[in-house]
Amino acid sequence: MDVTPILENLNDAQRQAVTAPAEPTLVIAGAGSGKTRVLVHRAAWLIDVEGLSPQSLLAVTFTNKAAAEMRGRIETLLKLPVQNLWIGTFHGLAHRMLRRHWREAGLPQNFQIIDSDDQLRLIKRLLKNLEIDDSRWVPREIQWFINAQKDEGLRPQHLDDEGNADRRQMISLYESYEEICERGGLVDFAELLLRAHELLRDNAELLAHYRRRFHHLLVDEFQDTNAIQYAWLRLLAGDQGVPFVVGDDDQSIYRWRGARVEHIHRFQTDFPGTRVVKLEQNYRSTATILNAANAIIANNSSRLGKNLWTEGAEGEAIRIYSAYNERDEADFVIGRLRDWIDQGNARADSAILYRSNAQSRVLEEGLINARIPYRVYGGLRFFERSEIKDALAYLRLISNRDDDSSFERIVNKPTRGIGARTVELMRSYARANACPLWRAAGATASNDLNGRAANAVSAFMSLIERMARETSGLELHDQVDHVIYASGLVDFFKKDKGEKGETRVENLLELVSAAKSFQPDPAEEMSPLDEFLSHAALEAGEGQAEAWEDCVQLMTMHSAKGLEFPLVFMCGMEDGLFPHQRSIADPSGLEEERRLCYVGITRAKQTLFITHAEQRRLHGMDNFSQPSRFIGEIPDEHVEEIRPRVQVSRPMRSAESQTRSRRSTAPASELGIRLGQRVRHKKFGDGVILNCEGQGAHARVEVNFEAAGTKWLVLTYANLEAVS
Repeated sequence: MDVTPILENLNDAQRQAVTAPAEPTLVIAGAGSGKTRVLVHRAAWLIDVEGLSPQSLLAVTFTNKAAAEMRGRIETLLKLPVQNLWIGTFHGLAHRMLRRHWREAGLPQNFQIIDSDDQLRLIKRLLKNLEIDDSRWVPREIQWFINAQKDEGLRPQHLDDEGNADRRQMISLYESYEEICERGGLVDFAELLLRAHELLRDNAELLAHYRRRFHHLLVDEFQDTNAIQYAWLRLLAGDQGVPFVVGDDDQSIYRWRGARVEHIHRFQTDFPGTRVVKLEQNYRSTATILNAANAIIANNSSRLGKNLWTEGAEGEAIRIYSAYNERDEADFVIGRLRDWIDQGNARADSAILYRSNAQSRVLEEGLINARIPYRVYGGLRFFERSEIKDALAYLRLISNRDDDSSFERIVNKPTRGIGARTVELMRSYARANACPLWRAAGATASNDLNGRAANAVSAFMSLIERMARETSGLELHDQVDHVIYASGLVDFFKKDKGEKGETRVENLLELVSAAKSFQPDPAEEMSPLDEFLSHAALEAGEGQAEAWEDCVQLMTMHSAKGLEFPLVFMCGMEDGLFPHQRSIADPSGLEEERRLCYVGITRAKQTLFITHAEQRRLHGMDNFSQPSRFIGEIPDEHVEEIRPRVQVSRPMRSAESQTRSRRSTAPASELGIRLGQRVRHKKFGDGVILNCEGQGAHARVEVNFEAAGTKWLVLTYANLEAVS
């Protein structure tokens, strides 16, 4: 049999993986090393050369798009239809299995799948039926708890309350939720996986059937599997199955979703005799970019280890820009983008990456002002985000009580016991009397509503009136700051466990930054608040570029995984932002942040800019930061520094920077202080000067305060007193 077409254009390592004998195989596939090609050619090899029936192959991917691409490429390679191939996501394959064996799974034949939003609404109805206070028992927190238990393969009866009353209530709610789903024949996403695992675990005959049928199991993005997904694969493989898994422990960046990088480390133990193949030749990036990525990721201790290389060009140096602040950073990025576009390059071939969604606001403003079309990949523009719209609705209602759309948006957010029936009564009154909802609310609270609903509506109206009084005369940013807290929005989103809730709080705080940097037009005859609200509405109204349009791509580092661009900017590379503050003291968290940096760097094909700011206003606060420790891990020979407009006296990088120890090249006497000197600050108390840098108005000192810890301060504004 001629196997040339299947092995054509494969390198030695890829060929070794594709033609591996029928034994457990772990393919460590570095970024840009052709893992999809290997999976496709492996499937084709098993079907065309090993004589495997297409119906006896199971391949798992993490997205429907990847599954469709894999199926199409196999058909092209074999020149025959393979519609019977079981290729799909974990959820898709689990669903197919449950549909075929609904009776054995204990499900009605017409069971319904509910998405995340449906699940949340069901939980809210459950709390209402049980007359449980949803401000005390937050629906999203309950949703997170239920899904987390299912991802671990745990039912309510498996859980111990550990003597904790709150945990006991959560377990009880999980049990009640399951009863509702059973009665209604409802299956959520986490249930698909758990039920499919239980189906095979509890039906020996069925398990034996699928083990015989699916002798070969192909798995993509193996490093992203969670506990129940891996348990299902192990169960299906048994002792005789041949799992062929492809992944990269250096690109495991979804721990917050339940992904466990340890699965890729445990695989050789769970499947003795595993063959390991490493794909290290990269077909995407220049040698310089790969060498930088290798140097950074080498600092992680818990990895299997590999070293990316390329036969391609050495490429240009990675350019690092030390900005004075976030606006200087945005100006720099947009200037380089203009140069790129003016040279005839497509805007869509460039990407701006950042660690936190809140960073996008200043970049978006700069792109809008420069009239450069852009698209926020996998997310909403800043002023279109739900939590931002909530805060703006409060501000609009404070400014104008007749704003019905704002009234409806926030009358029960955060939840305050004003249900749909109450809102409909107010709407009816407003229609009948041709008046705004605000007036209708006052009238119905006085005459038509029962005591509890009337009290809730009156309390909401009092809250708005009180916030209006308390913010009157305040600076714009203080108004915004007061409203996001007094409205309860910050506390509401803090209760939303996981990264989503934290991101929403960060975005609310970033709205304070937006207000602080907003410059009202003296020619406008509006209050600063009204002008800011108009500005926000106009920015949100700027049409989002469609996916097929030629526009600059903005995205978080997490969203960038799997993508590639000739030109990449990695912005906000500062300690505390990236790596994130919460991960710096956590060794495993810091290693995941470093993996995320590795992912970001390896998105670049030709040109990579890394930017950081000495001063950044983010989440409503001004921060002075050091460059990210990850910058210091890039070898000097791969870096070209670009000086900011505001010059500092010390080189941004030096041999000492590799060990995070920095010293000013300016004489201490020029700065009016000396290292080791004891000083006193009005707010932070007594401390010792550890470091100094810069000159003139931009000179800064690092002070270790006894009570407040280490701070970087601008000397001009710090008003430090020498302590003898």
